Amino acid sequence: MLLMLMPMSLSLPAGVIAYGFRNCSPPLKRLLAHSNTNNLHHYHHLLRRNNTIPPQLNTLISFNFFPRNRNCLLTGNSLFFCMERFWSGSSINKNKALVEHLQNYGTISSKKVSEVMETIDRALFVPDGTPAYIDSPMAIGYNATISAPHMHATCLQLLEENLKSGMHVLDVGSGTGYLTACFALMVGPQGCAVGVEHIPELADSSIKNIKKSAAAPLLKEGSLSIHVGDGRQGWPEFAPYDAIHVGAAAPEIPQPLLDQLKPGGRMVIPVGNIFQDLKVIDKNEDGSISVRSETSVRYVPLTSKDAQLRGY
Repeated sequence: MLLMLMPMSLSLPAGVIAYGFRNCSPPLKRLLAHSNTNNLHHYHHLLRRNNTIPPQLNTLISFNFFPRNRNCLLTGNSLFFCMERFWSGSSINKNKALVEHLQNYGTISSKKVSEVMETIDRALFVPDGTPAYIDSPMAIGYNATISAPHMHATCLQLLEENLKSGMHVLDVGSGTGYLTACFALMVGPQGCAVGVEHIPELADSSIKNIKKSAAAPLLKEGSLSIHVGDGRQGWPEFAPYDAIHVGAAAPEIPQPLLDQLKPGGRMVIPVGNIFQDLKVIDKNEDGSISVRSETSVRYVPLTSKDAQLRGY
């Protein structure tokens, strides 16, 4: 059971909780993922009365990780409890502190991933006035979000072996461009990082964000590109891809993405509707597919532009 128990002096922004699901039993996993805090306390009361409290839930309630007056905002969160913290000092120092925080809690173990996340300042990719350095997803408009830093770190680590210099990577639902910029740094100028976003305004703003970041030279040179399109169809122009990341939950794995995944390549994609799992999909050299579930998550749906703008 992976639970990151935070010091009690830290406060949670209203409505923001991230969960630790790995190795939880399925019923508890689903309860944590899809219940509001009042339901969790009620469930705890019933189990206590029957003397059948799972130790994981007893720990969480006892340490007040579920305030009764806060509901859950789960989009893009998983693995462990929200580790939000504010830092003073320069933007660079605060971004570095965020990465060090993720390292201290075991989310980042890769030196390469930590270097890339320190280099790409998250503050350049979140809306103005938004606290950039807390481990929480953020709304970015158009019913879209930027995922929590721990999810970005998780996906970067899962894809690291497929993000070596010269490799091709596709980022579906590239949003503000943050993770696409990270991918571009990892594959370098000899590689190819492609972001696909179906909201034109988000695609335009992501290019502006990238131009302010350390990935700007790669955008100018052409090894990093952002395109407007339906990410469910991939982006055949630069296929096949060594790595594919999908930033929204698909009801099932889109066939065009499987087709554009290179033999030996890996895709990371959240799959499901109400209950979602982060799937790790490896295409073997013979073209066969291996699929495993990494953790339970909660993402916005991977859908059409019109459906997204209507609120799904």
